[in-house]
Amino acid sequence: MEKQTDKQVMSSRDVAGMLKESGVLPTQQRLMIARVLFERRQHLSADQVLSKVNTGKDHVSKATVYNTLGLFARKGLVREVIVDPTRVFYDPHTVEHHHFYNVDTGELQDIDTSDIQISQLPELPPATVAAGVDVVIRVRSATATH
Repeated sequence: MEKQTDKQVMSSRDVAGMLKESGVLPTQQRLMIARVLFERRQHLSADQVLSKVNTGKDHVSKATVYNTLGLFARKGLVREVIVDPTRVFYDPHTVEHHHFYNVDTGELQDIDTSDIQISQLPELPPATVAAGVDVVIRVRSATATH
């Protein structure tokens, strides 16, 4: 379920309500983290969230940020987008979609599912069902020398 639109900015009350509806107790630290994530549609790493949350007078520990992001992902408030084993982004746009990942800039950009056609999946392991398909297309600058 999509939690917000591109232009929508969520008020503190909206953020608290969204957390409650998802079964997340809206503590002050969780609200601070949620405000950063949902202020606009953006893809942020845990370290980026930590940096943005700690720009004011109140501070949140790194462990709290990581734990809260994991909780938000388990509750379906954000999607974890793993672009490589050391790089995870948190995406508040929770409807099914795919991504471009620019390896030069570290930026992640949405791709609508209608822009990618997947004609066939391999046979699934016994006693399993498909839970989704995530496509990450890695790009780099055409002028970069690598």
